[in-house]
Amino acid sequence: MALVTVTDSARDYLAELINKQDVEGMGVRIFVTQPGTKHAETCLAYCPPNEIVPTDEQVDLGVFTLFLDHNSVPFLEDAYVDYSKDQMGGQLTIKAPNAKVPQIDDDAPLLDRIRYVLASEINPGLAAHGGEVSLVDVVDESVAVLKFGGGCQGCSAVSLTLKQGVESTLKERVPEISAVRDVTDHTVKENAYYQ
Repeated sequence: MALVTVTDSARDYLAELINKQDVEGMGVRIFVTQPGTKHAETCLAYCPPNEIVPTDEQVDLGVFTLFLDHNSVPFLEDAYVDYSKDQMGGQLTIKAPNAKVPQIDDDAPLLDRIRYVLASEINPGLAAHGGEVSLVDVVDESVAVLKFGGGCQGCSAVSLTLKQGVESTLKERVPEISAVRDVTDHTVKENAYYQ
């Protein structure tokens, strides 16, 4: 079962909201829209009894049931829901560190492990320059073929980024990787971070 932490203050706040709905057996559903993408969003919604999905995981929080959307479960690992009062009333906070990239096991397939490292460690740094890198394929059993986009496409510093950043990180995190190869068309320089 996914580990979703709901603090006491968040539970009590959500219970108050549910009570105002005046629907017997009302719960809360937590789900991720566009899971596994950079556009992923973690959401909470009322879950009346007629909208309960049998495949959802259920967490009894005492005053209501939290329903974990079945397809979102891998992306909800280590999710955290909190509520803190402030001068404007209060703020409900949902953090789901794995919404964009689910945690993977050490024995996951090679392609999944490479994609995980790219999404969780490399792309956040490249995003500061409007760039990104994606896996195209693995050839010769150990060469990761990559394609750069955004501010990295056509960037004059991409070879440095590739060798000192991407390749060294991938080889360290995924020991089966012996090298990386860039197949990006760097003649397109419209959005390049460094011209």
